[in-house]
Amino acid sequence: MHVVHTIAALREVLAGTPGASFVPTMGNLHDGHLALVRLAKRQGGPVVVSVFVNRLQFAPHEDFERYPRTLERDCELLRQVGCNVVFAPDERELYPTPQRYTMQPDPDLADILEGQFRPGFFTGVCTVVAKLFQCVQPRVAVFGKKDYQQLMIVRRMVEQFAMPITIVAGETERSHNGLALSSRNAYLSSDEQARAVQLSACLREVRAGLAAGVVAIDALEAQALQRLRQGGWLPDYLTVRRQHDLLPPLAGDLGASVPLVVLAAARLGQTRLIDNLEF
Repeated sequence: MHVVHTIAALREVLAGTPGASFVPTMGNLHDGHLALVRLAKRQGGPVVVSVFVNRLQFAPHEDFERYPRTLERDCELLRQVGCNVVFAPDERELYPTPQRYTMQPDPDLADILEGQFRPGFFTGVCTVVAKLFQCVQPRVAVFGKKDYQQLMIVRRMVEQFAMPITIVAGETERSHNGLALSSRNAYLSSDEQARAVQLSACLREVRAGLAAGVVAIDALEAQALQRLRQGGWLPDYLTVRRQHDLLPPLAGDLGASVPLVVLAAARLGQTRLIDNLEF
């Protein structure tokens, strides 16, 4: 496995190889990331994983400085699952000058949900992903469904700019109790770890209510939000949306079996977690 830190070295390693399958990460890897790498291996070509904590997607009050940097451990995990190339640039390599040119995603998709509570987040995500795509020039890129809105926005960006990249979605990996795996789970205390499963439990209850024929979506959402608050959470949102555009379902969508997704973001102690379930 090659570990490279510059764009020039990355291109030298990839020269003459078939199109890569690419997994962008911010490091501090867990089994969810490794599942994406295994999925990338099934797409063919060399597997490239980037490890880069992207300052552009963090607001000034967020956890950029304390976000765990565990490159040595990450490389060992990636070696075990058959990664071919790790691209781990520092900020000076990826942003040698201030990044004044940025990718502005469609506000109809990017300024809702996560974008409402984290203004500018998806501009930072799209900018770094577009730049990483330029560096790696992959044939396939793999993103996890846990970051559902991010997956949709990256997909739209690739379509809008006719990038020759196939976006492959990986299912959310969960612990035995249903908690979605996330690098930020490491911030949770042992007590918070036990309580964190309430988030996925509330999503399952909303999904079960809709599957049972409940059409009062607002009531289902309100009940789930109340349960989170009673459990000590500070929720930003818990909402049912259409999968294809993340807008609220219309009255006729339930009867027409339009694919839906319930998404949530909430803070437990000092840790903000997100999750979703499709149905």
